[in-house]
Amino acid sequence: MEIGYHLLHSKNSQDEDRENQVDQVKRKLINETCNGISDRTKVLNLHNKADWENSDKSAPYLNSLVNSVKKNTKRYISPTPDRILDAPDFRNDFYLNLIDWSSQNNLAVALEQDLFLWNAGSGEISQLFSMGEQNSDYICSTSWQPSKGNILAVGNSKNTVELWDANTQTCLRQMKSQKSRIGSLSWNNFILTSGSRSGEIHHHDVRVAQHHVGTLKMHGQEVCGLKWSNNGRHLASGGNDNLALVWDANYSVETSQPLHIFREHTAAVKALAWCPWQNNLLATGGGSSDGHIKLWNVSSGSLIQSIDSMSQISCLLWSKYYKELISSHGYSTNQLTIWRYPDMTPMSDLIGHHSRVLMMAMSPDGEMVVSVGADETLRLWRCFAVDEKLKKSKDSSIVKNQSSTTLSRCIR
Repeated sequence: MEIGYHLLHSKNSQDEDRENQVDQVKRKLINETCNGISDRTKVLNLHNKADWENSDKSAPYLNSLVNSVKKNTKRYISPTPDRILDAPDFRNDFYLNLIDWSSQNNLAVALEQDLFLWNAGSGEISQLFSMGEQNSDYICSTSWQPSKGNILAVGNSKNTVELWDANTQTCLRQMKSQKSRIGSLSWNNFILTSGSRSGEIHHHDVRVAQHHVGTLKMHGQEVCGLKWSNNGRHLASGGNDNLALVWDANYSVETSQPLHIFREHTAAVKALAWCPWQNNLLATGGGSSDGHIKLWNVSSGSLIQSIDSMSQISCLLWSKYYKELISSHGYSTNQLTIWRYPDMTPMSDLIGHHSRVLMMAMSPDGEMVVSVGADETLRLWRCFAVDEKLKKSKDSSIVKNQSSTTLSRCIR
């Protein structure tokens, strides 16, 4: 036993001596590198980080480098749009919702009386319908049916909701129950919910002839934001009366009492977004005299967090892959901002619009966001790009990557 212990101990001592010798050689090489040879422009090798920690001369530089790396661990977000599309005559109205992106990768864009479709895969543009140039009425809202990506709901100033089949380019039906223009729409399976300037919210069952199956009355002014939760249990509504409301999925003929009434905003609430990974988390955004993003727990009705963006908020979208939120802004910054959740630290500002951003929509693969502004342009930002491993883990459908070229097209 004693002989074996002696041999083992001797072997370990020899190994330690050998390692010390190697360390000394490494330190010498590092010190020589740090002293520098002026005509060498690349002197850093980040693979040798462990060795640099043992160098006295390199310690100050190493500490600075480590701190810099820690500050820049966030992913790369391209500051420029992938594409730019012209949208002439886009209506500069904060309270309307005039674009939406379908599960079949078609972007619907309303330009006054005309509704156009842009296929993000092929780049083809087609006109779905027109209300007529001599008509003083105009389109106020658009919303694709999530599970059937070819059915588009369109609200207009004639107080009517129309259902269109994009594949056949035919109007399937018209539904009229509201008393004023319909500026917001949201789907919950076969229930289509519309919000109007009168402040009323109507539920439409698109399967039956008597489509008007419920009315929600609480808003005193125009309903400019509507969003069903991902699980279909709650409806969030926002209005020009500065209220954000949460309703349950009761489709009774008339319901006047919401589950929660959030009065903390001091301007119109158009921006509403349900968190995709936490069903009870709702984000709301206020208009120009408010500028706050507020996060709510709808289970308890409590305010989780409030962040001052210092600008009008027109839209909010949660990322499907990252714990991040993107906001679009009007007066006075006219930009998009990506926020990291839950600390709500701003990660990146996407600047390009020359006037206020009115709305956003997300691509079906969750990688791109399109923004539309009063400058009559649509800008596509690849701000949530993910690697293949993360895509597979999320089991998402991916559209073909498009080359990063700037287009100048008129949707006419």
